[in-house]
Amino acid sequence: MSVAIALFTRDLRVHDNPVLHAAARAAQRVVPLFVLDTGITSGAFNRPNRAAFLADCLADLDHGLRERGAALVIRRGHVAAEVCRLAGELDADEIHVAADVSGYAARREAALRKALAPRALFVHDATITVVPPAAVSPAGKDHFAVFTPYFRRWLEAPKRKVLRAPSSLRLPDVDTGELPGRPDIATGEIAPELPQGGEREARRLLRSWLADVGDYPALHDDLAADGTSRLSPHLHFGSLSPTELVSKTAKSTDFVRQVAWRDFHHQVLAANPAAALHDYRTKHDRWRRSAKDLRAWREGRTGYPIVDAGMRQLLREGWMHNRARLIVGSFLCKTLYLDWRLGARHFTDLLVDADVANNQLNWQWVAGTGTDSRPNRVLNPLRQALRYDPDGDYVRRYVPELAGVAGAAVHEPWRLPAEQRAGLDYPPPMVDLPSGAARFREARGI
Repeated sequence: MSVAIALFTRDLRVHDNPVLHAAARAAQRVVPLFVLDTGITSGAFNRPNRAAFLADCLADLDHGLRERGAALVIRRGHVAAEVCRLAGELDADEIHVAADVSGYAARREAALRKALAPRALFVHDATITVVPPAAVSPAGKDHFAVFTPYFRRWLEAPKRKVLRAPSSLRLPDVDTGELPGRPDIATGEIAPELPQGGEREARRLLRSWLADVGDYPALHDDLAADGTSRLSPHLHFGSLSPTELVSKTAKSTDFVRQVAWRDFHHQVLAANPAAALHDYRTKHDRWRRSAKDLRAWREGRTGYPIVDAGMRQLLREGWMHNRARLIVGSFLCKTLYLDWRLGARHFTDLLVDADVANNQLNWQWVAGTGTDSRPNRVLNPLRQALRYDPDGDYVRRYVPELAGVAGAAVHEPWRLPAEQRAGLDYPPPMVDLPSGAARFREARGI
């Protein structure tokens, strides 16, 4: 009987999965395979929050496959070697995998092609993104460097149809291996309020979001309202299909636009893999070095409550509201004038939704070394706080030292009466905002 391997990477779902769909159509028996890649598990990108979420996703994927008569096959080692070994054992005719854009993904695909020849390797676009990175491009160029014209073309680009989950699957006689639990791969401290992973949880969140998405234009920047989908971790791990998400939220242009930003960054990285570590558009910055300032920022002890609330949310949940990400990023790069790579590395350590394309390129956007058309803009944290957390509820939620400070006064605790200030275990501002902005403008020569 014919055998095909569906190699899962960042597409950990049974619904709307082109890789699984194609493998099931190609062969009588399907091997749903995930390789715990030692190139990742032994490296800096394997961090406790994402590892724990991954373990949840794998367990739930196994559940979904078993409901259909199969199971998730687990192997540990180098991906190409393990896939090649299993293909040889089972005489698999075809191997299917999702296309991805990072330098690591490109090397993995090249290694698979070399190891598997002459077996057929099929790489499926529009699995991790809605529109494949190279599907739209400006005349004479390989990618868009500005989002707005990209989004116009993205909206017009053909989208594939949402695929049904297979009703049944037949697994060949194979050792499925041992499904990893959180303790097996999530070594280190996990955020106490880390969200749960897995396709069932993703689909539950999606159902809830479909009832709320109409409020997105009014609430998406409201920090206290938390009016975002919270689906970014599931998009990162592929426990939810971005194509299905867009198809079900198509009437909310504001929300769909945010999903398109994700595709935009993927096409930038696909064309410029070096942007993961180097300036996309260099400003020749000579970044300050201050371990003390960096530590205060990481710990949420900058003395600016809106910044500290965002950093404390990250520590508590392994996630941060998008508006808060912009505020804390601008504060690090443009008020403290510290290297964006330090912020990106900290987010990589803690964010459950951190991937190379969105994390690195969003940091470059904030730092003014990426695709922002106004690279020297500085977000004033006080103005941002009063606009997006006017009553201070977001700050009080994450900075318990200030829980007793009423209203907008929580954003400027240094202005409180001396006797009230004395009772707060909260630091004074670590930098004067006008001085920080002036330092940035001088460094950039503006």
